[in-house]
Amino acid sequence: MRFQSPLVPARLIRRYKRFLADVRLEETGEVITAHCPNPGAMTGLAGEGMRVWLEPNRNPAAKLSHGWRLVELPGGHWAGIDTAVPNRVAKEALMAGAVPALAAYTGVRPEVRTGEKSRIDFLLSEPGLPDAWVEVKNVHLSRDGTLAEFPDCVTARGARHLDELAALARAGARAVMLYIVQRTDCDAMALARDIDPGYGAAFDRARDAGVEMLCHGTAITPEGVEFGPALPVER
Repeated sequence: MRFQSPLVPARLIRRYKRFLADVRLEETGEVITAHCPNPGAMTGLAGEGMRVWLEPNRNPAAKLSHGWRLVELPGGHWAGIDTAVPNRVAKEALMAGAVPALAAYTGVRPEVRTGEKSRIDFLLSEPGLPDAWVEVKNVHLSRDGTLAEFPDCVTARGARHLDELAALARAGARAVMLYIVQRTDCDAMALARDIDPGYGAAFDRARDAGVEMLCHGTAITPEGVEFGPALPVER
């Protein structure tokens, strides 16, 4: 997945009201307010002075001229903070057959209803195979070395998605939770059970019901975010 516009570097001044961030553009020194497309805690990714990368908004009618996309990390590593990016990365990978566990499916439909009020990110189909329902989650928390963790805040919605996948699995469908780690400094993923015990319990219920837990890393540069290798999921 390539960014639509070349990113520009800035220094973070502060993130506030969840979806706003004041930054100082490196090229001009101008202070602007950028859109922060992330409702989570963003622990370790929103410190004052961090070097961040913004995407200029092509829509002249938009209220904010830039959207925050990346954070530079120590050691030449990167983290993506846009929670919409993993779905775009996953869609490209699924359509290209690049997810090994799901490579047999050629039909990819996004945002498919599972009930009156619920949607799952992707429904995969292939003659002779059971339909596969795939939910995608963005992962960018890391508090312990090279271990990524999910979630970074309490997410009742995330727990509900796991319960919906579990119900699909019990009904005979294939159900998959696909975690996309938007960091280049992690080599495994675990649940942040101390942050959200309810999500941890939902994860256990879903796995016991037959939901497959997949995790993949990403390759990140200011040009884009690409689907990466499989990473182990620790309970």
